[in-house]
Parts: sequence; C-alpha cells; structure tokens
Amino acid sequence: MADDEDISKGSKPKRTKKAPRYFDDAHKNEETKVEVSEKKREHKKKGSGKKRPYDVEDDRVGRKHGKDAGDSDEDKDPFPGEAPVKEEVLARYRRIQGNKVKVRARTAGPKLERKTMETKFHMAAKQAARSELLLGEERGYLEASDDEDTSQLSQRDIADAVDISAAQKHFDLKLDKFGPYRMNYTRNGRFLVIAGKRGHVAAMDWMSKKLLCEINVMESVHDVKWLHVETMFAVAQHRWTYIYDQQGVELHCLKKFNNVLKMEFLPYHFLLATASSTGFLQYLDVSLGKEIVATNVKQGCLNVMTQNPQNAVIHLGHANGTVTMWSPNVKEPLAKLLSHVTAVRSIAVDKTGTYMATSGQDRYLKIFDIRALKPLQVYRLSAGAGQLAFSQTGLVAGALGNVVEVYKDCCTSVTEKPYLTHSLRNGISSLQFCPYEDVLGVGHQDGFTSLLIPGAGEANFDAFENNPYQTKKQRRDYEVKMLLEKIQPEMIALDPGGVGQVSQLTAQEVEKREQEVIQKKFQPAKKKKGRSKSLKTVQRTKGVEEEWRRMKVRQKMRDAEEERKKQQKDGKKEKWGTTLDRFQRKDH
Repeated sequence: MADDEDISKGSKPKRTKKAPRYFDDAHKNEETKVEVSEKKREHKKKGSGKKRPYDVEDDRVGRKHGKDAGDSDEDKDPFPGEAPVKEEVLARYRRIQGNKVKVRARTAGPKLERKTMETKFHMAAKQAARSELLLGEERGYLEASDDEDTSQLSQRDIADAVDISAAQKHFDLKLDKFGPYRMNYTRNGRFLVIAGKRGHVAAMDWMSKKLLCEINVMESVHDVKWLHVETMFAVAQHRWTYIYDQQGVELHCLKKFNNVLKMEFLPYHFLLATASSTGFLQYLDVSLGKEIVATNVKQGCLNVMTQNPQNAVIHLGHANGTVTMWSPNVKEPLAKLLSHVTAVRSIAVDKTGTYMATSGQDRYLKIFDIRALKPLQVYRLSAGAGQLAFSQTGLVAGALGNVVEVYKDCCTSVTEKPYLTHSLRNGISSLQFCPYEDVLGVGHQDGFTSLLIPGAGEANFDAFENNPYQTKKQRRDYEVKMLLEKIQPEMIALDPGGVGQVSQLTAQEVEKREQEVIQKKFQPAKKKKGRSKSLKTVQRTKGVEEEWRRMKVRQKMRDAEEERKKQQKDGKKEKWGTTLDRFQRKDH
C-alpha cells in the first residue's frame, strides 16, 4: 500500500544499475562518463556562489616564492626567486653609481624621478649581466710552450694554423707608386679606406674584397677618415678638406679647413676635429655643415693627434714634449702633461679612456693613467715608435721604423718582450686595429698590409651599437637613431659623469669661494717707510674686495638698464606698429 501511495504522489521509482556482462565492452566508457559528469556537477556547486576576486598581491607573493599562477603547494620551485648574479659580472655592466647627494625639494617628485632612473639603470645592468651566458664567443691568444716564443712566429705560420675564413683576412696590397698610405676602418670594422700621399684614394669592403670606389685627387693627401656611416669619408688634401661619398663623388669642399694634417671623427657628437700645420684646432658639425669653433693652440705645427673614445676629448702632441687635452668649449687646454723630454711622435688612448700611450724621439714608450695624469710604465725601445694603436682588448701596437711590435698586458704590468713582431720592406705610416676582428691594418710606403693578431678584437659585438652585417635599411634606421641621440658639444669634458650632478652650494658659500679666490690672486706689493705693515696690508686687501663688489653691482645695474630699455623698445613697437599697418582695414 505504501508503494502505491508513493507512485500516486508522482515520485519516480529507483532505477537499478544494469549488471555488466562479459560480452559488453562499453561498460568501462559509461563508468568514466559518469565520473566526469559527477565532477562537473560538484564543480558547479562550488562555483555557484560569488567568485573570489583576483588578488594581484597574492600572485606577486606567490611568484616571488617560486609559485606560478595555479600551482599547488606540492609543485614548489626548488630554486625560488630570481637567479643570482655575481657581483664581479654585474660590475662590468654597471655604468653609474647611486647618487648620494640629498635633493632639497618641497615635493617628492624629484626624489621619485631619480630613484626610478637609478632603478632602471640597475635593472638594465642586471639583464645585461644575465645575458652574458648567450655570448658564446671567447677571445683567444697565442700560447707558446716553454721552449718557444710567440714573437718568433711569422704571419705565414699563423695563417697556416687557422681556418680558411680567418686566413683570408691576411693579405697585402702592393701599391708602390702612390705611397706612403694612410688608412681607416669604419666603427663596425666592415669597410676600409686608404689614401696615398700622391693622391690615390680607394674605399672597399675588405672582407669580401669588393671595391667601392677608386679615385685620384691629383694632389697630395695627408689624412683620411670615415664619417658616421660608410657612405661618406673626409680627405685632408694639400690645400683644403673634401668630403666624398662611397662612389667617389665630391660632396663638399671645406675651404675653412685648410692645411689639415690630422683628423679625428667624434661619432656621438657628429664632429670632425682637424689639426692644421698653422697650429689651429677646428671642429666641424657634420650634421649641420657648420664650423663650431677654431682654436689657436699656439704650439706650432700639429701633426700628432688622437681622441679619447670615452669622453671625446682631443689629445695633441707637441714638439716640446707636452701632451695637451682640448674641448670645443674652452679656449685653453683642459690639462697639460709633460710626457717626454723631446718631441712627441705618437699618442694612443684605449677604448675605456683609462690608459694613454705616448712615444717620443727619446725612444721611450710611456703608459699614463689619464685619471691621475701619472706614468704607470716606462719602456725603452730600440727605436722611436712613429705610430701607436690600442686594440679593443688592450693590446698595444707600435711602429718602429719598418717593424711592427705588438705588446700584451703592457699597461697593468711590466712586459719584457713583445707578443708578436712583423717586418716590412719600407717605413710604416699608419696603424689601426680592426674593430671586432683579430686584424691589424698597416699602411706603409708600398701599400697596405693586413696582419693577423690573435686576441686583438672583441669576440662579441652589440648589433644595436655596431653591426658588421647590417643591411641598407638597418643602416638608414641606425643613422636616424644616431641623429636623434646626438650629444651636444657643450657636454665634452674630462669627467663626463659630472654633467648630471647638481650643485648643492648656497649663495653665501658661492660668494665666500669667490672671495677666497680673489684673496689668493691679490698679493699686496711690499712698500717701504712702514707702509707694508699688517694693518696697511689688510686695509689694501679689503679695499680691493670692496672695489670688486662695486664692479659687480655696477654690472648688475647695467644689465637691468639694458633689459628695461629693451622692454620699452618692444612695447613701443607694439604700440605704434609698422609702416604697413596704415593699409589695414579699420573696423568701426
């Protein structure tokens, strides 16, 4: 009766599960489907309420402890956090130090900006240090056994030991009719330009041996330099300086730059620095085509010049044995150094701007620390080095007559013998290491020679800075980027890091320093008859200080008067207008 009542109320009878048979293979699939449906039903029941909002802070904390989004506690990272970076590796890529100067500001804006900038620089250095694992190439030097000497190895021995592609980089161009030759590589090390004393000029892709142009300017040539890209180069000819393109077509004739003997191009400032036989140091802005400044050095003929790649300061060598450092912002040398007793023959600066090598007629080779302006190493050579060059790895090459000697680790320690040597038939006129290649270019009386110097070039290059394999489109984009990031000449100084610093001196401290300078400069002359007593000396000194203050006040008053007159003149112009205003329509 109870069962009949339940059926009459509308309740459904319970279904019994069908017993599986041995001949039925589908019962396993049904069981799995039932389990999946039950799981889905339970998941819907759990999610029927309000969803928990996504918490960014919890996800950040989880990632910090090695857990990714959706990971359980069982799947923990055995090495939580970021991979550590060694401090010595990080120091190679760190460019700035934290600014310890306190910023006096009413708002927190300047402090936050400075902190954000320092954080970005630190993050960039850390990423560069981590990506060092991807730099698979390593520099390699020649290593000799106990009974051998690397300086005895010839170029033929080295070419036979290396692979075919490296052996092709050793070649000799016999051009004995137009020498001696000056030469220059591009910044990426791909292209080469050579110029003979008798007017022969040629540009080429020296890796593929493809000739770009070859001309004869029909007058003597003193120097040649590539500009910011491989489509233009400057040639210092007998009278004026000319700029040619890669096809040998004359683009510009710079008549203001006459009698030029040496040239240096500053790539980040787009400046072409020239030193003439008349004693003038001139700067040309290549992007604008204007002469920035011309300075009379007053040291006679300027035939020894180089640049510091770190701060773009020009180094000049003189006949009295001094080396002067110049900037386009100052008419006087930034620093002066007595390097040799006799005339300076050649100067070279390494890429870090730390070491400077000089050679003189006294047959000495000296290595200086530019930061302290003190000599570190002094070497006595068999002959005076007429040419010097630094490689990217710190090797120093010197031209002793017709012999090229390469020294290794000569800046940090004493070197007793050269790393490699090579003899030529005639005298050497120019030296330069090819960037990112173990090659030394030598210009001499009979033409040009490319020497293999293992370990001379940087093994890994930055394609965003210098790309030897860039296409035409990449070169155009790179040129536009360089123009947008051009550095102004006013920022050239011995210490480039001091440009971004802020002076924290108050007005009273500045005035006190100026008074101290005046007191040091003014020394009262001694007088007779009791007029040089201490009281009289103090009174005269104070009188000079008062006169200086009066002059300063008068100058301020003159400036204020000129400003007032200028404002009155501008106001009168606005009031009366111009003569053409009478033809304007008057609206009544």
